[in-house]
Parts: sequence; C-alpha cells; structure tokens
Amino acid sequence: MENKIKVCIILGSIRNGRFGERPAKWITSELSQWKDIETDFVDLKDYPMPFFDSAQSPSMMGKKYPDKIVQKWSEKIDSADAYIIVSPEYNHGYSSVLKNALDWLGPEWSKKPVGFVSYGSAAGARAIEQLREVAIELGLVPIKKSVHMGWEFIMKSWNDKNMTDAELFAPLRKGMGPDHIADFVNELLWMAKALKYARDSSP
Repeated sequence: MENKIKVCIILGSIRNGRFGERPAKWITSELSQWKDIETDFVDLKDYPMPFFDSAQSPSMMGKKYPDKIVQKWSEKIDSADAYIIVSPEYNHGYSSVLKNALDWLGPEWSKKPVGFVSYGSAAGARAIEQLREVAIELGLVPIKKSVHMGWEFIMKSWNDKNMTDAELFAPLRKGMGPDHIADFVNELLWMAKALKYARDSSP
C-alpha cells in the first residue's frame, strides 16, 4: 500500500438530485483496475465548510485552521498524491461550493496533479477551463486530458433508472477511437508518480 498513488476523487456538487454522484462513483470504481492506485472518494456534502472569510491567506496558516470541518478537509486533501475533480457546469462555470473548497486550502494542493471530469452544457468544457486557471494558481498541475459528458449522459440517466453505470458510461471506454478513461487515468498516474518522486526528493 505504501507504494501506491493515492487519488482523491472530489465530487464538486451538493445539489439535490445531482447527476455528478454517478460519474464520480463510476470513475472511482474504474480506478480499481490500476493496481498501483489507491482511491479515496470525497463528497463535499460531508464537508459543510463556511464561506471563506479568513483575514489570513491559507498559504500563511501552516495547515492549521480555526474551523474543525476545514481542518478535516485540509487533512483529507493533504493525504492525497493526486486529484480528480468531478464538476457540473453552471452558467459557463463550476459550482460555488467547489470554489469555496478550493479556496480554503493552500499548500495542501501544491505540486500535485489534478484531472477534471465535467458534465452539462458544452459537456462541461467551460467549467474545466475555469478550473484549470484556478488550479494553476493553487500550485496544482492540471493534466492535459479531461473527461467531458454532454447532456445525453444526463438524459439517459434520468430516462432509464435501471441503466447501470457501466452501461451509461460505456461510450467513454468502448466508443470510437481510444479508451478515453484509460488515457486520462494513465496520464494522471504518470504525472502523480513523477511529482511524488520530486516532492520526496526535495530537501
């Protein structure tokens, strides 16, 4: 277990009836096919943090926070080697609860890779573009590949309650062209190993 890369899958929506729970849990399950990955599914519903209101920047707090839930969030994020953020697209952007969760921390994110899975309008492309900019500012390293899910996935999920996750998301792995999920995970894993080695080697 010590040699495994710990990937934290963050579900970035707390909306009632959210679709995001399905792709987030599905991709967590898919990661089990990689023997050198340890998964950790994280639901922001379990971290009801206050809106960021500190006079001090998280980069100056030394990973010590006055709010107990934020401290729990800090320890969870700090323990991971890489992240997959699953986000809806709301009004050409991503959710406010996700922005708040990102903003509360600083050094916990630093020099670690992140990949994005998004769904909704424009298959979540605009949400991911905004997330990339914020991730870079936080010291994260966004990978090039991402996973986009258009409205057809959401509509199928609503219209056929008996459809399994494997059936719903099969086009991402078995459609025309390469296996998008394998390419996505392999890029994240390569980057995670390289950055972990670099972090461990730094004085």
